[in-house]
Amino acid sequence: MSLARQWIGSPNYSSRSGAGVRLIVLHTAEGGVGPGAAVDLGHYFASASSGVASHVCIDDTPDRIVECVKRPNSAWTQAGANPVSVSVELCAKAGWSAAQWDDHPVLLETVARWIAEEAAYFGLPIKRLSDGESQGSGRGVTDHDALGSWGGGHWDVGESFPWSRVLDMAKGGGDEVPGLPQWVHDWTRWLRDGSPDGERPAGAPDKIPEWAWDEWAAIETTGQGWGMTVDERDWIDWRAEGAPDDSRPDVPDKIPDRWWPDNDYVIGRVNEAGLGR
Repeated sequence: MSLARQWIGSPNYSSRSGAGVRLIVLHTAEGGVGPGAAVDLGHYFASASSGVASHVCIDDTPDRIVECVKRPNSAWTQAGANPVSVSVELCAKAGWSAAQWDDHPVLLETVARWIAEEAAYFGLPIKRLSDGESQGSGRGVTDHDALGSWGGGHWDVGESFPWSRVLDMAKGGGDEVPGLPQWVHDWTRWLRDGSPDGERPAGAPDKIPEWAWDEWAAIETTGQGWGMTVDERDWIDWRAEGAPDDSRPDVPDKIPDRWWPDNDYVIGRVNEAGLGR
């Protein structure tokens, strides 16, 4: 279920001037916290005199976010990075410890759901970017700090923010990677089938973007069992096919312990991409 969006519009935005969104940026508001704080922050952003805004604000209220700037527009929140970013203000503080973040499970769950929604809308991968990727041409999730002076020189969301937990929640479960447009799944399946003539997915653009090729390379590397022995790869392929009795590869009766986690990783990664085997 999509998050409910309470609209408190801000005048503090501008056109993206043709720039495409490649960054999902997390901020901390450094003000009030707890239920109701996002509404208060939205009213602050609604004043032209504040001169700032983010696209949305999130507090400890379940299933609801406050929206201040619509997605097509550039919110005034991270200086030079504004045109290529969609941004969220967390009603939290960058100086919080890990334990203090843990005290706000609703906020963390809600920001994870928001990340998933934005990633799906803009066709972005749900992965944390390095400083260099954020300030270069990377596509994914980042924070104000990683933008450096280009983003205004701030340090939020802070060192203790639970990145792995939040991004794992954002990725969720299921057979496909949330945040990738459907054409990517169709296109990677088509490549896996040998790119048959006349069957190229209709939704795939004529020029496939570099980030989609990166996704395909990661899938292929995993599927090829990079770094594994031939016997182990044969065994994993056999298990992926349902372990038919009449075609068990010539491998030990007692499977080496290290093969099992390799098998789980390969099958899981391929299933995430919705490719099957």
